[in-house]
Amino acid sequence: MKTAALNAICPYYTMFPLAFPVRVIRAHQRIRGWIVDPFCGRGTTNLAARLAGKPTVGIDSSPIAVAIAKAKLCNTTIDRVVRVASRIVKESVDVRSYPQGDFWKLAYSPSTLADICRLRESLIENCSSDTRIVLRAIILGALHGPLTKRSVSHLSNQCPRTYAPKPDYSVRYWNRHRMKPPTIDVMEVVRVRAERFLRDKYAPVDNLIRLGDSRRTTNMKGISIGLVVTSPPYYGMRTYISDQWIRSWFLGGPGHVEYRPPTREIEHSSPEIFASDLRCVWRRLAERASTNAKMAIRFGGIHDRGVDHRELLKHSLRDSGWRLLTIVDAGDANIGKRQANQFLKNLRLPKSEHDFYAVVA
Repeated sequence: MKTAALNAICPYYTMFPLAFPVRVIRAHQRIRGWIVDPFCGRGTTNLAARLAGKPTVGIDSSPIAVAIAKAKLCNTTIDRVVRVASRIVKESVDVRSYPQGDFWKLAYSPSTLADICRLRESLIENCSSDTRIVLRAIILGALHGPLTKRSVSHLSNQCPRTYAPKPDYSVRYWNRHRMKPPTIDVMEVVRVRAERFLRDKYAPVDNLIRLGDSRRTTNMKGISIGLVVTSPPYYGMRTYISDQWIRSWFLGGPGHVEYRPPTREIEHSSPEIFASDLRCVWRRLAERASTNAKMAIRFGGIHDRGVDHRELLKHSLRDSGWRLLTIVDAGDANIGKRQANQFLKNLRLPKSEHDFYAVVA
């Protein structure tokens, strides 16, 4: 498998490894039709489809997820990205608004924040080209992360890479450790990250990445689905915008945490409602599926929910237009180093995960 450096352009906390969709797609090379992920997140399945030269659709309820996934299907060059970023930073003399508060003063140096705001305003106003879409994803991935002794690859004071820490906690943490925001050359970070993520060249494929609700979507009109590879949100592990609030701000959201979940998100109020919502998604996919369509779902449970995730997912597939074939143990989701542990300790991590394989009924 290619290294696919582009897959790491902006890390997510809840993400499955590229090896999973690559393996599934390889096992179904002869299937005709589009490869679809109705919970595409940061576009891992869509990138795997691109690596295989297959057309692909990705849908997600998060604007941040969609922004990242779109970048993985774009075609541009290192020079173009650096040139566009440089022009924005140099030509955008006046910044219309800066986020206010102790968090922002301690998270970024004044000059770094000014350049971030210049890029933010320009990319909100115009992000229609492939180069701008990739530049936006590069900045999203660089907005926060750990301080390093070697080459700088993030723009903030000490933070996790995969999710945004809450302001009050961050301010206390930085003050307690007497940590001041480093003055970062934003253009150097853009250049380094562009060289890292755009070093590999991939052929373009037909693709469609949409912000939407997969329970009710009509975004796949005229598309015949050959293969679904996905990982829906785990019951009880909600993808709150608050977990990505700094990236949400960069895309045009407020400069403070909002705790309202997206209106397009799967409902978590009870296992029955959650399964019912998933069933709606599976049914929409079945309506667009080709005769021999297949589906692979990675799903797990979290420790503070007394629900058997295997039974929950099986329940969602009943009367859905899909027939469950087998369930395979995917291992312990906590195996490996969790870089987020450097900043916060009491994390709600997934427990075991399983892969569910189904065929269209």
